[in-house]
Amino acid sequence: MADSVRSILSKLEPLSDKVTRRPLASMKPTLTDVLCTRCGLCCDGSLFADAELASRETAALEVLGLEIEDADPGEPALLLQPCAAFKGKRCSIYAHRPSCCRTFECRLLREVESGAISIDRAKETIANALQEVARVKVLMAQLGQRDERLPLKERFSEALTLSSDIIEDPRMNRKGAEAKIAITRVQNLLQQTFLDG
Repeated sequence: MADSVRSILSKLEPLSDKVTRRPLASMKPTLTDVLCTRCGLCCDGSLFADAELASRETAALEVLGLEIEDADPGEPALLLQPCAAFKGKRCSIYAHRPSCCRTFECRLLREVESGAISIDRAKETIANALQEVARVKVLMAQLGQRDERLPLKERFSEALTLSSDIIEDPRMNRKGAEAKIAITRVQNLLQQTFLDG
């Protein structure tokens, strides 16, 4: 009996290799696999301060531990950014993400999909944007704003407020001016590259 089981298994193993390994090896990553998992600017508070939710989504997202701002009557609830589900350039609740996340495609992604720019150029653009955002965050930390739970624009506003309280320090004044220039450049870059104008 044991020999017949081994015989059947030996015939099945090559078949299972063909069934499971070939399709996985030949699967082509999607553009979102290639680009979005390098980026995350739509989730980390750089592009948006919040995202509008459908009323049916709020309770489930709160259960998942996300920060939701309750809606005023007749207004949608808001998923606050940076999103708490965003971990290491990936959504930790991807299968349960809200419809606003499922439907959003940034301008850069659409340009690659249309063939207007190459994937390699898009990767370079993402790397550049992330580098510029990181530079602004360093400047804001030097000005005393280190709260990473705030969206980029709010962090910048707070950093400028903190730096204006120390106007006697020329070094802080220079840092504040440098931060203003850097955030303006970053906001323009993000708007022109990832949003619709």
